[in-house]
Amino acid sequence: MTPASAMIFAAGFGTRMGPLTQDRPKPMIPLAGRPMIDHAIDLVRDAGIQHIVANTHYLHDRIAPHLETLGLTVCHETPDILDTGGGLRAALPHLGDGPVVTLNPDAAWTGPNPVAQLLSHWRDEMQALLMLVPLDQARSSRQTGDFSLCSGEIQRSGPYLYAGAQIIRTDRLHEIDLTSFSLNLYWDRLLAAGPVHAIDHPGQWCDIGHPDGLREAEQIMANHV
Repeated sequence: MTPASAMIFAAGFGTRMGPLTQDRPKPMIPLAGRPMIDHAIDLVRDAGIQHIVANTHYLHDRIAPHLETLGLTVCHETPDILDTGGGLRAALPHLGDGPVVTLNPDAAWTGPNPVAQLLSHWRDEMQALLMLVPLDQARSSRQTGDFSLCSGEIQRSGPYLYAGAQIIRTDRLHEIDLTSFSLNLYWDRLLAAGPVHAIDHPGQWCDIGHPDGLREAEQIMANHV
């Protein structure tokens, strides 16, 4: 089954961005003249997926009207933030039963559309398909990788970073007996049960986790207009 829905994670506090997130959610920070999340929405829609859900928590009122104007379904997390795994599970009534694209908005990409790449490599027998980037090609403050990649399958630790984009089946999320949890925990469950797949992005990728990352993202996007 080809994914028909996408989830963009937009609930976080963005504390590493300092003053930039004092009065606005991180996904609303301008990047190349537009809110950061608008670029993520473009990636999803340009890949052919029109049904998009975004979760919100921090400064919900500063982002929800913008997302609704763009036609997204907003899933507001209250009173507590649910992290990526809990947020995805809470949004399932809006996403449906099939595999889902998930995307972090705090990254800049050059090269092929990463969502389109994932869709073209997705196979029905997969439990998850992650987009990775080699650590030595990533613009990031991270010093260690997340995964190794061999013959299209991943293992924990290695020279690749998770780039914040994936296709994932959600039918086992109910097995996790926590309200708030990271997708890292879910990946560990999937890895224990069988292979988890990945591809690597051939273009540039910049993690916008801090103000320096935002400046780097602006630079790479300006160089690839």
